[in-house]
Amino acid sequence: MRLGVLDIGSNTGHLLVVDAHGGAAPLPAFSLKEPLRLAEHLDEADALRPEGIEALTEFTRHAITFAEDRGCEEILAFATSAVREAVNTDEVLAAVAEATGTRIEVLSGEDEARLTFLAVRRWFGWSAGRMVVFDIGGGSLEIAGGADEAPEVAWSLPLGAARLARDQLGSGADEETVRRLRRWIRTEIARDAGGLLRGGVPDRAVATSKTFRSLARICGAAPSAEGQLVRRLLRRADLDQWLPKLLGASLEELSQLPGVSPSRAHQIVPGALVAEAVMDIFDLEELEICPWALREGVILDRFDQLSVLD
Repeated sequence: MRLGVLDIGSNTGHLLVVDAHGGAAPLPAFSLKEPLRLAEHLDEADALRPEGIEALTEFTRHAITFAEDRGCEEILAFATSAVREAVNTDEVLAAVAEATGTRIEVLSGEDEARLTFLAVRRWFGWSAGRMVVFDIGGGSLEIAGGADEAPEVAWSLPLGAARLARDQLGSGADEETVRRLRRWIRTEIARDAGGLLRGGVPDRAVATSKTFRSLARICGAAPSAEGQLVRRLLRRADLDQWLPKLLGASLEELSQLPGVSPSRAHQIVPGALVAEAVMDIFDLEELEICPWALREGVILDRFDQLSVLD
């Protein structure tokens, strides 16, 4: 069947149209993206501002038309951290539904981590053994680990790259601000780290999504043009070498690095600080980059549900 997956992230709205059926890898057919930057449209009280609601509504309307024009028989629409944590979530969803006829489901942080873990497990298979998976989004960091398709532990932390850029580095990355942010990030991650560490050393440590892909590319990983099947790693030694350079770079210089778009350049430093903390706290020398993440997890979970109904 042809399926549309509408992913409303904290940074980007992304519609992925795939051809898929049970037992096969989803085959991307069309893609539509727009930088909504919803995490940066939250006001001081964490309400999504009218301009953010309008941007979300217009993109959703466009995406639904795009999906219908390309023959999608089902559209799965979901939102993550920025919409989930807005104090006016119900108002936002109601406004979008009234304007577009589409009801967007809000995923919990735990579900986001669980579905991302499912996608990674299916990508690497059972030979990967016990895995740990990390995903730095715009609004949150998801962590999951386990030996099966469902993780043994899965949780979400408010450590997304866009959120940190907005809340912690808005006035610049001076030495004291970076030191304070670095300490706070590590405290947040370490608080519940024992739940993952008690499982022992993982057989494979994996990272997904744009921030990790960008950091891996900066540190020397192959470009996306070489395809999904090329093995890509983010090594702690490489990140340690690059981090002082990132801290000392201007936004213009950051935007010219490989794998970094101008719209996300301001998120690279906080994302790098989170990645560094993850690798230090869980004592990981490298993270392998997985091309599948939350969207693929949503698709796979849906087909699992359909197979049960059959």
